[in-house]
Amino acid sequence: MTAEALFLYGTLRHPDVLAQVSGCILSSEPAELADHAIAHAITPDGRTQDFPIFTPRLGSVARGLVIRPDAEARARLDAYERAFGYDTTKITVRTAAGPVEASIYLPRPGLWLAGKDWSLEAWMPARGPLAVEVAREVMALLPRSDPGVLRERYRMLEIRAASRLRARDEPAPATLRRQPTQQDIIVEAARVPYAWFFGVEEADLRFRRFDGSTSAVVTRAGFIMGDAVTVLPYDPRRDRVMLVEQFRFGPFARGDANAWSLEPIAGRVDPGETPDEAARRETTEEAALSLQALHPIGRYYASPGAVSEYLMSYVAIADLPDAAQGVNGLETEAEDIRSHVISYARLMDLVASGEVENAPLLISAQWLALNRDRLRATTQA
Repeated sequence: MTAEALFLYGTLRHPDVLAQVSGCILSSEPAELADHAIAHAITPDGRTQDFPIFTPRLGSVARGLVIRPDAEARARLDAYERAFGYDTTKITVRTAAGPVEASIYLPRPGLWLAGKDWSLEAWMPARGPLAVEVAREVMALLPRSDPGVLRERYRMLEIRAASRLRARDEPAPATLRRQPTQQDIIVEAARVPYAWFFGVEEADLRFRRFDGSTSAVVTRAGFIMGDAVTVLPYDPRRDRVMLVEQFRFGPFARGDANAWSLEPIAGRVDPGETPDEAARRETTEEAALSLQALHPIGRYYASPGAVSEYLMSYVAIADLPDAAQGVNGLETEAEDIRSHVISYARLMDLVASGEVENAPLLISAQWLALNRDRLRATTQA
């Protein structure tokens, strides 16, 4: 019996995304439907999304692909689309061989509005690699995750996927440490025992020992996070810095008597933005401050034994009058962030006394101590 036809019009037309979701390589044929368009999805409050919707539009032609997945691939595709609020309905599309009755995934009423035309060719170079990584993660989570949980976590899945791509595309040097090959780490089994805003991953694996042998199977677990930036604003003319202060759950969970932390400005690198762009955006959100030159300090894992978070730290030149202090943060993220403008000498006193317990701030302060004279001389020149 011939498998039911399915008309694809959006990101599933990317062959690698389709392979990740369906679990196989599927043949396809071009198809189209007159008086319809493929448009950017728009949220009810007017925000344009990266993915498209299928919408009636007189005079337009919606072009896509017809596939005929077997039962297993179809079940995977249905589960993926339903997780994001899409169901199937029947339409008739035109192919080179004639009309074909097919199913199509359409969003449930009220989810999205239709915006300007969406193009797969324009979307693929910028967003395609990220979509492939996110699809892989979604399909790994689907068998044991509520669809509502996946929708809530989708932004974090994108951030996590973007960090994986950055790790692959921007490797750090390996001149002293081992230069590994794919055979140096063998994963026997992998699990995701917890997934919400962050995630926990476990793996049973073997790794190459320094004597050349392969280790016994060991179980390791890690706290999965995305890449982040930190920014210490510095005013070389006034010899001042800005610190931010906020409640942190980590010290609270440890039982610390004071869960308010002094820190540099910090935040996640969003998918599609560079670390420099993230640094400037986070500074605006957390401190209502505009930055001048960004000076990279370093890129590093804060706790590589168990945490995947990768930090990119900066000291940034800024104008810091007394009026720069205040309370800021995004209400949508329940942020309550107080900024302090203090002298460089006061910063180093806080470091010496132990009141600064935040690793990126300690690193940033030490970098500033080494480079402060140069930054002041450059500015005064």
